[in-house]
Amino acid sequence: MKQGLSLRVSQHLALTPQLQQSIRLLQLSTLELSQEVEQMLDENPFLELSQDEAPREDFGLAQADTPVSEGEREAESATYSVADYADSTGATGQKDDEVTPLSADDGPSWEGDGTTEMVPDDGEWGVEAKARTSNVDDTEASDASELARSQESLQSHLHRQALSLRLGEADRCALQFLIESLNDDGYLEDSLEALARGLAGGDAADAEQLEELVHHFTVALGLLHSLEPAGVGARDLGECLRLQLKALLSQGTGLATERKSLLAVALKICSLPMDLLARRDVKTLVQRCGASDTQIREAIGLIARLEPKPGRRFVDVERNLVVPDVLVTAIVKPGSTASPQFRVQLNPDVMPRLRVHDIYASVLRGRKDQNYASLQQRLQEARWFIKNIQQRFDTILRVSTAIVERQKSFFTHGELAMRPLVLREIADELGLHESTISRVTTAKYMATPFGTFELKYFFGSGLGTESGGNASSTAVRALIKQFIAAESAKKPLSDNQISEMLKEQGIECARRTVAKYREGLKIAPASLRKALQ
Repeated sequence: MKQGLSLRVSQHLALTPQLQQSIRLLQLSTLELSQEVEQMLDENPFLELSQDEAPREDFGLAQADTPVSEGEREAESATYSVADYADSTGATGQKDDEVTPLSADDGPSWEGDGTTEMVPDDGEWGVEAKARTSNVDDTEASDASELARSQESLQSHLHRQALSLRLGEADRCALQFLIESLNDDGYLEDSLEALARGLAGGDAADAEQLEELVHHFTVALGLLHSLEPAGVGARDLGECLRLQLKALLSQGTGLATERKSLLAVALKICSLPMDLLARRDVKTLVQRCGASDTQIREAIGLIARLEPKPGRRFVDVERNLVVPDVLVTAIVKPGSTASPQFRVQLNPDVMPRLRVHDIYASVLRGRKDQNYASLQQRLQEARWFIKNIQQRFDTILRVSTAIVERQKSFFTHGELAMRPLVLREIADELGLHESTISRVTTAKYMATPFGTFELKYFFGSGLGTESGGNASSTAVRALIKQFIAAESAKKPLSDNQISEMLKEQGIECARRTVAKYREGLKIAPASLRKALQ
């Protein structure tokens, strides 16, 4: 084999640490970004939180709105293609911040443009990591988390009732243990034996001790079933419904005979397998319960009015609270009959205010020892982190503004006026890559006059119409929901009938598509929506 040297000229793209971080921050949710900021504040001494308003960076949204040249768009497209490739190959075990640069010469450096000169005044980096937004009065924003924290939990509600019971020490502790073992719906998922075994130390527990614990738990369970809300502490749905029916029977002696008879029939139904009730198998229930057809139907109607999840009203709403990243408000001029204008702004509560620590940066400027290079890199890392967060919010605002512009009909008339929209349309309009739009619209939320929605909600495929146009799948879902809400309870609409009604509206939608949309809306089929009376 003959060896030799040769020169070769080639072009390649390097996924630098700065770009890696920018891509990663862009796809993070609000909660994940908050955790990322906290971690960076702990790791980087040059980074600190600022309570004061600070000027923006020069490269911000004003420059971002500048028209993009064709060459830059191609470069951006190629760059994100490389980024997508890196994401897809990241499953080999590397984290996002540990991806090896595609260029052999490109090490994990935060030097930016290559210069190591300190700027004359590092105070210019004391910027708030946020994008441009209109002035918002802080008093107008309601603190939903405070309202959530003021709500009483199910456990607190039950403990407060338990204080009025005169119990021995063992039974009181057993009742408290069962209350704390309830899930969010108010059910006791584990058996009493399993709870006793776990409390006694597992399989090695003494049999006599286990028997004593089960006895105390059995007594405590009966007490728990007597507490409000009725049905709490049930082990399954059937027991939950039976407890509520028994509570209705025990309300007093003033109940009419027919009412007591109806409650008794309902108790029998709830003692049978729940699939009979779910299928509304009236014929089988008549045979199993020994009641008339009318009684069974009335009893099923009564059961349908019970609460299958007793702890539902005590669920801490803060855990389900969605903090919007973008706020959209309608601006209507007094006396004007024109369509309202919409103002799009970022939520100031989700934007961290970061700045470079002035004192540390000034000290570093005056020293040139052996640690200078590493400290300089940490300072540059802090600067890039601020820039990338700022750029993240700039991009979210640009995409949100474009969405509002495209979906003005939705913000004026609601979901029935939603138009078809795909990621490519927004990407072409803003001069960004489609993968960038996908990252921006994932786990980011927009507060609108009609509620809070994920940005992806405003994108949807189109269904053909007789006029040759397209109708948004979101609008079709809303139309299906409207049809079902107005249907006759005695003769609910079948999927095929809904499909025909959509055709009358000029929308071509097959029966299977209607069924898919209906299931996505969590609406039962016609057989289960039919009224029994």
